[in-house]
Amino acid sequence: MSKVLQVIDQAMAAFDEEKSQLLVVGMGNPLLDISCVVNEGFLEKYELRLSNAILAEEKHLPMYDELCVMKDVDYIGGGSTLNTIRVCQWMLQKPGATGYMGCIGKDKYGKILTECARRDGVNVNFQINEEMQTGTCAVCIIDKERSLVANLAAANKFQVSHLDKPESKRMLREAKVVYSAGFFITACAEAMLLAGKQCKAEGKPFGINFSAEFVVTFFKDKLAPLVALATHVFTNEDEIKAFAKANDIAYKDMKDLVRQISLIKSERKEGRTVVATQGKHPVLVGLKGQVREYPVELLPKEKIVDLNGAGDAFVGGFLSQLVQGRAEATCVSAGNYAARCIIQTSGTKLVGKPNFVP
Repeated sequence: MSKVLQVIDQAMAAFDEEKSQLLVVGMGNPLLDISCVVNEGFLEKYELRLSNAILAEEKHLPMYDELCVMKDVDYIGGGSTLNTIRVCQWMLQKPGATGYMGCIGKDKYGKILTECARRDGVNVNFQINEEMQTGTCAVCIIDKERSLVANLAAANKFQVSHLDKPESKRMLREAKVVYSAGFFITACAEAMLLAGKQCKAEGKPFGINFSAEFVVTFFKDKLAPLVALATHVFTNEDEIKAFAKANDIAYKDMKDLVRQISLIKSERKEGRTVVATQGKHPVLVGLKGQVREYPVELLPKEKIVDLNGAGDAFVGGFLSQLVQGRAEATCVSAGNYAARCIIQTSGTKLVGKPNFVP
C-alpha cells in the first residue's frame, strides 16, 4: 500500500475510536487550498485577476506545483462544506464531534488534505478516486486581495455507492445533524437526497445551503426536493434573490422573501427554517411564515483581512449550537461570531480557541 493511502486510511480509521461523540456530519466537494503570497508577474503568467474566482483551465494546472515549492506556502482543508465542518469542530472543541465525506484522489494533495482535516479535528471518510487528482484551489495573494483558481477534479466524482460502506452508514446514523452545501449538487445530488430522507426518517435536522446563484438557477430541479426535505436552508441575499427569480416568486422585500420560502411545502413536520445573511445588515430567520431579525456586530474595516469563507463560517457556528439544542438567537449569535473570527484571518485558518459564550 502506498504511503498516501496509508495516511488516508489511518485518518479514516481514527473515526472508530471517536464515533461515540459524533455530532455533525457534512458531505461536499473537498478541496485543498494552496495559499501563498505571489507577485504581479505570477498573476500575469497565469492571466489572473485579483478579487476574482475562476475554475482552472489547462493553462492554470502548472501553477499548483509552482505554489507548492514557494517559501511561505500554506495548506488549508477547503471546499465550502469542509470549511463549515472545520469551523463547527473548532466551535465545539469536542474530540470527534464532526465528520465529513467527499471524494479525493490518491496523490500528494489528498495526503495533505487528509492531514489538514485531521489536524483540525475532523473525522474524514473519503472516497478515493485513483484516476483523478485531488481537488485543489490556488489562493494567490497580493496585499489583502486574492485570486482564486479552483480545480475540482476528484471532488466532482463522488459516487452514491460510498454511502453503502459501513463507516458511511455509521456516520449518517450517529450524526445528530447532517449538512451539505449546494455545490455538492453538481457532484452527487442523489447522495444529498438519500441523506435528507434518512434525516427525515430519524427525525433529525438536515441542512443545505443555496451556495451560489448558478446552483439555484441551473440546478433548481435537483434543488427542489432538497429544499422540501431540509429543516434548515442557509443563503445570502444574492442567492435567495436568484432563487426567487428562478422560481417566479414575487416579493416586496427581503423579509417577505424569507417568509415565503419558509412556507414552501415541506416534508418535515417541524417546517423549514430559512437563515439569510446580508453582510453587515441583520440576519433574517424565517419559520412557518414568521420572520425575525438579528443584528450583526460591525467590525472596523482595518480589522478585516479576508472576507472569503465568512458564509461557510457562519453556518459552522450556527450548527455548533443547533446540535446542542440551543435557542435560535444563540445559533445566530454563534454564526456571527464565527464569521467575524474568520474574516480577521487569511483564508479559513482556525487560530487558538473560541471564546464564544452562549
